[in-house]
Amino acid sequence: MDQSTYRQQQLRKLDELIENIRVAMLTTVEEDGSLRSRPMAAPKLAFQGELWFFTSADAPKVAESQQHRQVNVSFADPERHDYVSVSGSASLVYDRQKMEELWSPWFSMWFPQGLKDPNLALLKVDVEKAEYWDAPSSTMVHLYGVVKATLTGKAPRTGEHAKLVVDERQAGT
Repeated sequence: MDQSTYRQQQLRKLDELIENIRVAMLTTVEEDGSLRSRPMAAPKLAFQGELWFFTSADAPKVAESQQHRQVNVSFADPERHDYVSVSGSASLVYDRQKMEELWSPWFSMWFPQGLKDPNLALLKVDVEKAEYWDAPSSTMVHLYGVVKATLTGKAPRTGEHAKLVVDERQAGT
C-alpha cells in the first residue's frame, strides 16, 4: 500500500471516530507552562487533517495558542467506547467564507450575534499526530471479555488502538 492510500485510510478512520462527537476538549499551554483544557463545540465537517472551532478572538485560549502553538484536542464517545487524542499547531483564522461554511444554528448558544459578531474567529488546528482507542461497545462483548479473563487469567482484547502520523512532515519523528 502506498503512503497516500495509507494516509487516506488514517484520515477516514479518524473521521469515522469523531464525526458524531459534538464537543471536544482543547488543551493549551498557559503562560506559566501549565496545561488548561476547555470544551469546544466541534463543527460537523469531514476530517481532512485539520480541525476548526469557532472562538472569540480575544479569548484566553487564543492568546495561549498563539504563545504556544502546540495544542491537544481530545474526543470521547463513552457509549461507543471510542476515544481520540490529536496534537497539532493552532492558528487564528478570519476567513468569512470558511465561517459561513462551518456555521450552524447550534453555535448561536455561544455566539448569539452569529456571523455578525465582530469578535468571531476560527481556531484552526493542523493535526500532526493522533492516537485512538476503538473498543467493542456491546455489553455482551464486555461481559464475554470479563468472563474469559476470569477463566483464563488473560486480559481480554480491548479493541483497536493505533498511533497515527497525520501530517507527512512528522513521519520521521
